[in-house]
Amino acid sequence: MCAAYIKGHCHMSRASDRAYQEIRRQIMAGALPPGAQLKEEELAEACGVSRTPVRDALRRLEAELFIRRSDSQRSFVAEWSVSDVDEMFTLRGMLEGHAAARAALRVTAAHLVELRRHNQAIDGAINGGRQPDVEAFLDHNRQFHAIVLDAAGSERLTAMLAKLIEQPVVMRTALLYDGEQLQRSYSEHAELLAAFERHDPDWAQAVMTGHIRRAFHAYSDTSSRSLAGDRRH
Repeated sequence: MCAAYIKGHCHMSRASDRAYQEIRRQIMAGALPPGAQLKEEELAEACGVSRTPVRDALRRLEAELFIRRSDSQRSFVAEWSVSDVDEMFTLRGMLEGHAAARAALRVTAAHLVELRRHNQAIDGAINGGRQPDVEAFLDHNRQFHAIVLDAAGSERLTAMLAKLIEQPVVMRTALLYDGEQLQRSYSEHAELLAAFERHDPDWAQAVMTGHIRRAFHAYSDTSSRSLAGDRRH
């Protein structure tokens, strides 16, 4: 009986993980847009699981701020005001700035090689074709920042940042960049590399904090233009 219980529990855990991954993927891809109501029955069918694993998945996603629950206990994909996003990027700037300062003191030659490699790939993604390859930019940009965190050597910092960086609104911000903003991101990475090569924590922190704040303003400016366009129609 104990073995049967453990087997059933493991099966439920796998089903919950599957539902979590699928619902999260749909939110990240925009298939479940901000404000969309999440109905357990429809999600269970889409994920190929029962409703109980879906409930578990929704609780996890609520704790990670991907969804919100109304007073009537209905679940919706989280919506973010510009003020919410400003706070998120402010916190991210503080934490990633601190990570950059730590990294400047701890970065190894191997870290620097990998950082240069990814930033060169970012340059290629921006300038290697007629149009920037935004997907390649996003991939190498993510890996560049991950190496900075690895060099910082703080599991606590990595865990705290994961909750901010993985929010859909943060991850999609680079999709709003024009060619000039993509080029500026590459240049800021190059300056970060210079600070790391000199093991200068103050310089690294200042560059990273400014880098994150510029990302927020890219989001804010685009949101303002979008709202203005909505008002004209």
